[in-house]
Amino acid sequence: MKGNIILNQLKVVCSLCSLRELCLPIGFGAEELQQLDVLTGSKRLVKRGEYLYRSGAKFSSIYAIRGGFFKTSVIHEDGREHVTGFHMMGDIMGLDAIATGSHACDAVALEYSEICELPFDKLSELSMAMPVLHQNLHRIMSREIAFDHEIMLMLGKMKAEERLAAFLLNLSQRFSARGYSAVSFQLRMTREEIGSYLGLKLETVSRIFSRFQEEGLIEVQKKLIELKDAPGLKRLIRGLS
Repeated sequence: MKGNIILNQLKVVCSLCSLRELCLPIGFGAEELQQLDVLTGSKRLVKRGEYLYRSGAKFSSIYAIRGGFFKTSVIHEDGREHVTGFHMMGDIMGLDAIATGSHACDAVALEYSEICELPFDKLSELSMAMPVLHQNLHRIMSREIAFDHEIMLMLGKMKAEERLAAFLLNLSQRFSARGYSAVSFQLRMTREEIGSYLGLKLETVSRIFSRFQEEGLIEVQKKLIELKDAPGLKRLIRGLS
């Protein structure tokens, strides 16, 4: 029974997908969506801890996350992992490999996840005949560049407390955009992974979480985070607290 439910879920196509405006924004007509349905026929489940792609692997597809959570990371020469991003449903992954033809990082599922695989050669060919798709691809890539730029500014100018506050508020906004609660959500990543992403030590991340809870900014129950005072977190970032 469970297997049949999963198979039925995998048959959901772009024209019926509630996330389509997040991963490929608005502007498609019915006929264009039908063409995308054919292109995105390859859907699969990725188990927790399983790699979607590995650093150095040949680039062939981009991936739209239909459900679940991923992290991307690179491994330094000394074996240390550096987390470069966290990705949730509605996000597109693999765009970083378009220029070089190979992936520059590892992508691993942080929970049971589902993706749509879009072969890039076929997607590019289709975009030549569909101006809206071509525009949306450029919009998505531009959005990714802008997001990466924001992260660089955050890491370069913010103090440790400001970095974690900005991280939690960013997650809040992303969950809200997908129809979920903006004030209560599960952290799929570990505190060590958060620290790696923000350029902070595990001890520092744990200390700030404790401080935020003591000050009534958040409430922590294992991986469940509740933002008790989002305006307070915003004031902290602006240096007004």
